[in-house]
Formats: sequence, C-alpha cells, structure tokens
Amino acid sequence: MTEDPATPDVTDARNWTRILNRYREPSRIRSVIELAITFLPLVALWFVMWAAVTFVGYWLALLIAVPAAGFLVRLFMIQHDCGHGAFFPHKQANDWIGRVIGVLTMTPYDFWRRSHSLHHATSGNLDRRGIGDIDTLTVREYLGRSRFGRLQYRLYRHPLVMFGIGPAYLFLLQHRLPVGMMRGGWLPWVSTMATNAAMALIAGTLIWFIGLKAFLLVHVPIMLIAASLGVWLFYVQHQFEQTSWNRNANWDLHNAALHGSSHYDLPPVLRWFTANIGIHHIHHLCSRIPYYRLPRVLRDHPELGKIGRLTLLQSLGCVRLTLWDEDRRQLVSFHEARAAG
Repeated sequence: MTEDPATPDVTDARNWTRILNRYREPSRIRSVIELAITFLPLVALWFVMWAAVTFVGYWLALLIAVPAAGFLVRLFMIQHDCGHGAFFPHKQANDWIGRVIGVLTMTPYDFWRRSHSLHHATSGNLDRRGIGDIDTLTVREYLGRSRFGRLQYRLYRHPLVMFGIGPAYLFLLQHRLPVGMMRGGWLPWVSTMATNAAMALIAGTLIWFIGLKAFLLVHVPIMLIAASLGVWLFYVQHQFEQTSWNRNANWDLHNAALHGSSHYDLPPVLRWFTANIGIHHIHHLCSRIPYYRLPRVLRDHPELGKIGRLTLLQSLGCVRLTLWDEDRRQLVSFHEARAAG
C-alpha cells in the first residue's frame, strides 16, 4: 500500500480512524483457517496431556499444559474478535461462533461482550471507571483512604492476587453469574446460564469417560495458566507508565484509544499465540480490524508502532505501577505516591 498523502500527524488520533477503516474487512476463508489451526491443536494437546497423566507422569503433563494454555488464550482472542464483529463478515456468524468458544473459555459471550464494549467506550476516563477494566485509583484517592482501605487496594494490586487468585476467581466464579448486568436485560443471564449448562455437559461427558481426577488434573492447569496469561495481557495493555487518563471534561475517545493503550511488541511466537492483541492501540482505534490484519497496519504505517511501545522485558516493570498521578499525568508506584504525599 502506498502512503496516503492525507496521512495525519502520528499523534492525530481522530484522523487515524479514517485510514484504519481500510483494514476492517475480514476474510471468511482466513478466519476459518485461523479457527481450525487454533481449535484442533488445543483438542489434540488436551488428549495428549490426558495420555501423559494416565500412562507417563504428571510432570510431563504439566509441561504440555503450557502450549495448551497458549492455544486456549488464542481461542479467547478469536472470541474477542467475534465480540467486536471483526472475525466474520456477518453478525450472526460472529455471535454464534463467539458463544460456542465462550463455552471452552468459560466466558459467557453476551455477558462479556457487553462489559467489554463498555470498556472500549470508557477506557481512560477517570469518571467512568469500574466496568471491564483493572481497578485503578488516583494518588489522591489512595491517600484519602483509611488504613484498611489502602490495605484492601494494596492486596488487590499484589501480583499474587492480580495474576494468580484474581484470574481463577474471574473465570471459575465471577463469570458464572452476570453480576453488574442487572439492567442489561435478559440476554446476559440467558447467555451465562446457557454457557454454564454447556460447560457442565461437556465436563460431565469427559468425566464419564476418563474420570473426575483425570479431568481435573488435565483441565484445571490449562485453564488457570490461560486465565493468568489473559489477565496479564489485559493488564499490560493499559497499565503502563505513559498511559492516558483524563476526567470526563477532557477525555476524548480517540486520544484515549491511541495513547491509553500500549503496543506490546512481543517476540513472533508469542505474538502468534496472543493473536496480535499486543497491537492494542490500533485495536482500540478501530476494533473492527481482524487480528490477522493488525501487523499489516504496522507495516504500512510504521510510525504507529512507536506509540506506547513496550517490549517483553519492559513490561515486567509495569507490575509496580499502581496509581494514577493526576499532577504528573502518569502511573506511579506506591512508593512514589508515598514520597509525593
């Protein structure tokens, strides 16, 4: 693609959306292939892991759980694209494939899609926090809390909770009821209950054939690893030092998308397993772009690749960033907030 003479300045978020619209059209054939090369290896690895548990040893099975979890994360990213209407050309195909995948990812599709759309509509807005995002306090809010209130937030932000206990709670318990969506009508409830019923049917069938112990030894590690990886990815996509937060009066959807979302520049293998979700600033600017077209956007417009860029090594430092400093306009650590207070 030749460079557009009307290409805006790299920081001009609103005009970039017009350019990015060119990449929106999904390929039905490509999408089917992407689905097949994700789902079939996941099923194969699941049964190989069961064979290892049964005939070899559990340590080998746990090693197999890691790539299996990678394929499950990738399957969730396909569900994610379906939720944005980006994976297939037709809405019904996106929704029904998304619902089926939701059974495997333990994520009720219609419930998740609604909360995720709110995340896209409010990301980076300090006055509209709380749905579909990582809870983030400002420095003033944190310092204004009681000692117990600060302890609660510090525990929530502890890596063991954020990337261990939290993901397990989210996928095993919180997704079983559409709490917080009471005003969303009946669809989130039907979606959640139908997902739960389908999960119970599949789990019950597998338990009937291989036994409860074998099922738990195989499926629980895959699910927990995938859940932690998924939460980590979501965390890094918005919790980086130079992200963007604003009060409602100064908040702009397009600027929040471009500057409040990171470009998590992962090695090629990890980029494949995560379905290019690291190119998150472009995804937020135009969520209808299929994930397999996002690398082409960067090839055609390399200037976008420099915005919010994080390497794998750099991303590890994001764990310490816990509070938004409205004066310095960046995320800071508890230590930095205490020094400033």
